[in-house]
Amino acid sequence: MKAVKVFLGLLLVLWGLTAFSEITSADWTYTVRRGDSLYKISRRTGVSIAALRRRNGIWTNLIRIGQRIIIPTVRRTAARRAPTRISGDIALLARVIHAEAGAEPYTGKVAVGGVILNRVQHSRFPQTIAGVIYQPHAFESVSNGMINRPASQESIKAARDALNGWDPSGGALYFFNPAKTRNRWIWGRRIINRLGKHVFAI
Repeated sequence: MKAVKVFLGLLLVLWGLTAFSEITSADWTYTVRRGDSLYKISRRTGVSIAALRRRNGIWTNLIRIGQRIIIPTVRRTAARRAPTRISGDIALLARVIHAEAGAEPYTGKVAVGGVILNRVQHSRFPQTIAGVIYQPHAFESVSNGMINRPASQESIKAARDALNGWDPSGGALYFFNPAKTRNRWIWGRRIINRLGKHVFAI
């Protein structure tokens, strides 16, 4: 009997360590919409179904429209294609973060970096940070030259955090300021998060 209790205790400790290793302080909340399932939310956000279950105490496949689900921000795993890193990537990433989100809160800065790295890891985009950033018409700061301005220390730190795997955007591929754009195509993207003045979409 004592051995069983010890075994169960070890299982609980291991479960706790696994959960803690996947969850960071940048968790955000997603509201379930018609047609959603845990599988679809998992694919959309890049968070495993197991992590979603653990974080929200969901032990069945049943979710309801309007239900609020906490999405834990997870570190990228080796199973996903890692971004190609070359000398100067941190500086380049920091400059575009500063140009695109210089007035945003820190989490919003990291999220912009996360969007760029999500694109690097997505089959529809170039496979390097520079390729994504300099893709034609991808970022306004490249078109207007703002990217050439020096980055702040906070933007440099945000670039490092994004490169280390922190993605507060929740797996987004796009971001925009809804007060500044009327582009029908970008408004057609599915918005999954909002940080500061930016919304993040897939």
